[in-house]
Amino acid sequence: MSQTVFMLSRRNAGNKHIETIHYKTIITNGIIIIQTTNGDRKMSDIIIKGRSANNEVRFFAAYTKELVEKSRTIHNTSPICTAALGRLLTAGAMMGTMAKNESDMLTLIIEGNGPARKLTVTADSKGNVKGLINTPVVDLPPNLEGHLNVGDAIGDGFLRVIRDAGLKEPYIGQTNLVTGEIAEDLTYYFATSEQIPTSVGLGVLMNADNTVAEAGGFIIQLMPFASDDTITKIEKGLASFSSVTDYLSGNTADTHGASGNIRFLNQAYDGTDKTGGSHAGNAASDSNVRNAQNKGINNSVAASIVNGTGLDLTPDDTIIIEKLASMVNSIISDGVTVDEAIPAAYSCNCSRERVKKALISVGKKELQSMINDGQPVNLHCEFCNTDYTFSIDELKSLL
Repeated sequence: MSQTVFMLSRRNAGNKHIETIHYKTIITNGIIIIQTTNGDRKMSDIIIKGRSANNEVRFFAAYTKELVEKSRTIHNTSPICTAALGRLLTAGAMMGTMAKNESDMLTLIIEGNGPARKLTVTADSKGNVKGLINTPVVDLPPNLEGHLNVGDAIGDGFLRVIRDAGLKEPYIGQTNLVTGEIAEDLTYYFATSEQIPTSVGLGVLMNADNTVAEAGGFIIQLMPFASDDTITKIEKGLASFSSVTDYLSGNTADTHGASGNIRFLNQAYDGTDKTGGSHAGNAASDSNVRNAQNKGINNSVAASIVNGTGLDLTPDDTIIIEKLASMVNSIISDGVTVDEAIPAAYSCNCSRERVKKALISVGKKELQSMINDGQPVNLHCEFCNTDYTFSIDELKSLL
């Protein structure tokens, strides 16, 4: 293992120094982890961003158990709806960090003809995400694989991706749903709407008491100059990869879960590779899964991460970072470079002050009508299930 510490001066467009960022690079067994020493935000759920195969591949991977559980608690969702919304939240959190500007916002909307009807997720560039589902309780028999039947809960419909970079008009991309399983639908979206060869894996594993046991996912994207060897290597890695929840939990049988299926750009959705190969993905043994998790990682990396960053990382955090990096490496099989680790959280930006501004925006005539009704006004945020009540005197103060 080798370590290098270096500094980078961050400057604005006028070449004025803004801040100095300290980095530590750790190289061990083919996996490179680049950690900044700036920052004081505690991590629990985590997103990592990185590169592999001589920069021919970029990837994002996320551990999102706590934010999916928080969403379940807020919306009181059934297991199928927890899995559906949890997958979309995980994807949104990762895709939000793809933003070029800190102020950029991302919105994912899935609308189908199934009983869940509509899911909406909003994410910023810093790992904060929130979401809601139109019908929070759906009960269906398991699918043919014995998993929670997210595909039938959503049904046929469309996926809409809205990227708001603060310009006059946001970018809006829309594709039809392929399976309703979300991971496959996002893979199809990237391929057709953004023309980026992409593999998306998403998973939510439920406990017997309907709480969230594990949740996470990955997005692996090919650069335009990716070689055929790199593409073949990743396809083979995907074919032998069971599921995100299997990997995160260390189990080989997702018997009580809702792991999202994994597809790659040039693989057909009937389970076969367009080049003729099979994509059935036989389950590996416990020992093989654990060996894959430990590939290219050892205990010294955990100590280096803890000692080398200003982030308040717990031992569990470092284990999660290692596991996410190792999960991606088990697919790419060419060593991975983790450039950044970002805290992720279910976070709603509503506040009493924002709601007050919304009330003012309705105009004095409407406010006076509310006052004349003689009853307090209650406004409800569907994303976080918070109520804001304004008395008659408070309404008068807004005139």
